[in-house]
Amino acid sequence: MNAVPPAAPGPGAVPAPPAPPAPAAPRARPAPLPTGKRIPKPASRSLVRSIYLVEIAKGLFTTARHLVRNVFHQSRMPTLAYPEIRRRLGERFRGRHRLMKREDGTPKCVACMCCETACPADCISILAGEHPDPAIEKFPVRFDLNIMRCVFCGLCVEACPVDAIRMDTGKYELAAERRDLLIYDLDTLLNR
Repeated sequence: MNAVPPAAPGPGAVPAPPAPPAPAAPRARPAPLPTGKRIPKPASRSLVRSIYLVEIAKGLFTTARHLVRNVFHQSRMPTLAYPEIRRRLGERFRGRHRLMKREDGTPKCVACMCCETACPADCISILAGEHPDPAIEKFPVRFDLNIMRCVFCGLCVEACPVDAIRMDTGKYELAAERRDLLIYDLDTLLNR
């Protein structure tokens, strides 16, 4: 049987209204669980277990055990009496920065800006100037290190081609009373 296409409406014909939307397909049901296999229901907790009294008691017992052990066996405590007894630091410990000097006392830095470029925290700022000695091209007129922004990663030390900046002082006490004391200038870095 051949279907005849509907005739095109004429110039004065009114267009037919749009067809109503198709009804939504029914939701598919989830597949049934395999037969023969029972899933056990979780056991209901008692009141004591539901408010974690047993776990709190275990934690308090552990804390009391450590307290008693540390009071009666102080020689085995891992803590140090810090100001009087200082921990021995490793050889690769990165402490407070310092700038190296030449034999004549001038900074060894040639203001190449490698440390400033390598610093991820952007805490080093250098202002370069021409050195009076023609054998040395540049020197830092100003070298500022903002220790509050420093992350002590050591990238500035590795980037320096002339080994002018080091972090081998072994000093880690960086406290100060004012923020401006935590911005180290050229003289501070040379005399540390």
